[in-house]
Amino acid sequence: MMLTPRPSRSALPAAPALASALALVVTLGAGAAAVRAETPPGLDGDARIAFLGLTFIDTSTEGAYNGVRADEVARLAMLEQAVADRFAAEGFTILPNDPIAADLATTTNPADCNRCELAFAARIGADYVLVGEVQKVSNLILSMNLVLRDVESGAMLRGRSVDIRSNTDDSWRRGMNYILDHTIFKP
Repeated sequence: MMLTPRPSRSALPAAPALASALALVVTLGAGAAAVRAETPPGLDGDARIAFLGLTFIDTSTEGAYNGVRADEVARLAMLEQAVADRFAAEGFTILPNDPIAADLATTTNPADCNRCELAFAARIGADYVLVGEVQKVSNLILSMNLVLRDVESGAMLRGRSVDIRSNTDDSWRRGMNYILDHTIFKP
């Protein structure tokens, strides 16, 4: 039998900090359960999707000094294609954005435009609208989210945000695959 040593008293977090951390975890867990309880169990796989793309938001110091990086632009395009391919593989129809292209070109972020994404999707005859963001906090920390809404009601049907570590093709793919596998197309 192998025994593991107990941490020394000085290695344990202070009681107030531990209590605060536990309270935060419980609060976040309860909120996530409430969101899951409100989402419908399934999606209509024959539905038409208005995929308005992913928006890259660079709030890093690196971006402020160096501007847009070609590898990140390529990664965003890679993710958009992966999302569209996955929805098509699941039986959804991704509608062309041509009729709303001019409006999309003047919209900074369709995921944060006072619900303009619903009006865009309605104009092209979509059942659902899909939008997302990738936010670069630093070259190590990025956050990505994807939200699927019902066009008629505006209700969020599926949505998740994940934080990833590492700014590589592989980490971006893993983050988006996690959202798709564990939230959007959760069995």
